[in-house]
Amino acid sequence: MRGYDPGLMSDRLSSIRATLETHGQAHLLAFYDDLSESEKAQLLEQLEHIDFAGLEALIETHVRAGAQSEVPANLQPAPYYPLRGGSTDDAVQYRAAGGDLIRAGKVAALAVAGGQSTRLGRNSPKGTYPATVVTGKPLFRVLAEQIVANQNRYRVTIPWYIMTSQTNDAATRAFFRDNNCFGLNRRNIFMFPQGLLPSIDASSGKLLLSEKGAVAMNPDGHGGCIKALAASGAIHDMVARGIEHISYFQVDNPLVKVIDPQFVGLHVAASDSSAEMSSKMVPKAHPQEKVGVFCRSDGKTIVIEYSDLPEQLVQQREEAGHLRFLAGSIAIHMISVKFVQKLTADPLRQALPYHRADKTVPFIDPKTGRRVEPTQPNAVKLEMFVFDAIPLAKSSIICETSRVEEFAPIKNARGEDSPMTSHQLQSDRSGAWLEAHGVKVPRDAEGHVAAKIELGPLTALTCDDLAGIDLPVVIQPGAAIVL
Repeated sequence: MRGYDPGLMSDRLSSIRATLETHGQAHLLAFYDDLSESEKAQLLEQLEHIDFAGLEALIETHVRAGAQSEVPANLQPAPYYPLRGGSTDDAVQYRAAGGDLIRAGKVAALAVAGGQSTRLGRNSPKGTYPATVVTGKPLFRVLAEQIVANQNRYRVTIPWYIMTSQTNDAATRAFFRDNNCFGLNRRNIFMFPQGLLPSIDASSGKLLLSEKGAVAMNPDGHGGCIKALAASGAIHDMVARGIEHISYFQVDNPLVKVIDPQFVGLHVAASDSSAEMSSKMVPKAHPQEKVGVFCRSDGKTIVIEYSDLPEQLVQQREEAGHLRFLAGSIAIHMISVKFVQKLTADPLRQALPYHRADKTVPFIDPKTGRRVEPTQPNAVKLEMFVFDAIPLAKSSIICETSRVEEFAPIKNARGEDSPMTSHQLQSDRSGAWLEAHGVKVPRDAEGHVAAKIELGPLTALTCDDLAGIDLPVVIQPGAAIVL
């Protein structure tokens, strides 16, 4: 923040006031005279970093005109590489191609970790949430141990880029310091906060004040990682390290394969891939599952949000009985460094579109100065989705994976995608791996593992890694096992 200079402050105030009046946002200075000198400086600094001209256009289209996501009329299900399709030789070929790239130091990990664990009853970064079934390792540790295990396997350094938020950046950095970076070299961890956008009153298009001296801001969505990678210097760091491809995932999924050689190989070597951006999918568990759906439109792969897909398509089934629009997006991608550079080459052009989200946002009434706590959505937050980059690639592929193997997110306190469902999936995967090596594992009437089994990444990254390890012969029902 700039030092205090009365003359400079006056000039800045005059300039900002003129800008706010031009764009109908003069109310943001309603309490300026009531602020301390440091609060005045902070408010001016914040206002100077807001693009009011660009924001006015977005307010017109997304707030006043109420722009909604347009769903193409010619939607078709997106093709994908099936989990058990192709030959064993194909899988070996792609795994080898991916392994060569990893071994050559061309692949980095990128975790989107800007969220708080508020919905889980905690006021801390989501990556600090205890995720595993027996020992309760935090999500960050689970992911870090995968990176350590892959570094050991491929005898290479795998840099880890972590997108935080303004809310949790300091706490995330402190958590890593307190845990000695989970065995990773601090120089190979690059944290950067995602961008922010003002929260907008849904009825008037006016920006909201969170305090008398601060505009209410919100993160710009997981799609903001594309812009933030460039703005933070992360892409420059990748280029300097010789990184060519980025393994993208979200922090709340303890079963994600942080580095997957077969997926890397498909991304770079499949004949129908431009090696710019590739994705993983799982078959939807049921029609109403809250995941985006991979579709095709005008020759391009796109993701349609679950809330936007027309109901007749949501329910549509093939003759065999399975859902026609089956491919659920699970926020796992491979993205090339050159593709990010292409999307961010023009800093004045926003590569990804904004989406409207209606939210409940407390604010300061600019007329009375009183804090208002709405009980219904009163504000519009604008955010970008990373999957909107997919149709910008020349050719993008999708590969199927198993929910039990790779998708057990922890998002909600109860119900779907909760700690309980994640723990069951984690135990189910561990049990299946042990059964493949002759261990007798108890299962309930629905086929789920009837014990708590935790297999750490440092013990096994894949089922095959259990070969030669001293394993129990039998696991008793209700047991809690850590391997």
